[in-house]
Amino acid sequence: MRICGIELKSNQAIFSVIEKQDDDIVIYIDMKIKKITLQDDDSQESIRQFCNELLAFLIDNEIDKVILKKRAKKGNFAGGAVTFKMEALIQLNPHCVVELISGQAMGAFEKKNDVHIPNNLKKYQEQAYVAALAA
Repeated sequence: MRICGIELKSNQAIFSVIEKQDDDIVIYIDMKIKKITLQDDDSQESIRQFCNELLAFLIDNEIDKVILKKRAKKGNFAGGAVTFKMEALIQLNPHCVVELISGQAMGAFEKKNDVHIPNNLKKYQEQAYVAALAA
């Protein structure tokens, strides 16, 4: 089963893909595409391009499930309006199931488990990676 963890930051969807095998072994898959950007959230053309790039990524890489890190809806660390648009677009993808995970659940997972960060994982992908692992 291929799982794609996604973290939304600003106008970017940051990806980290893992493969869970039958014997509970987890392998990080170093994808060529590590993020996609929503250039202009006011432009229908830009939104369509984001959707098409996302769907192509999910299909081309045979993603079975997406785990999306939730953002706060209010408070100091609240997500911006653009990230909520992106979240809705990701959830509407017709290819695979999308589940949300909170930062607190990810933190609890990291405390209970020895999370090893692969050497070839970019620093900006770490939260997406932990989201995928915590699935």
